Amino acid sequence: MRQELALGIEHLDIEERLSLVEELWDSIAADSAAVPPTHAQRLDLDNRIDDHEANPDDVISWSDVKASITERLKE
Repeated sequence: MRQELALGIEHLDIEERLSLVEELWDSIAADSAAVPPTHAQRLDLDNRIDDHEANPDDVISWSDVKASITERLKE
C-alpha cells in the first residue's frame, strides 16, 4: 500500500491537500537549519559571494526585475 493511502490523503480535496503541502513545507523550512547545505551548494554560495564582492554594482533592482517579468507575461 502506498504511504499516502495509509495516511488517507486520497480522501482530501485539492484545497486540503494544498494546505497540507504548505504545512509540511513550513515545518521543513522551520527545521532548515538542521540540514546544512551540501558541499556543492556551499561552493556555489561562496562563488556567488565572491562574485558579488568583486562586482558590487552588478545588480538589478527588484522593481526592474518585477517590471521585466510583468512585461514578459504580457507577450
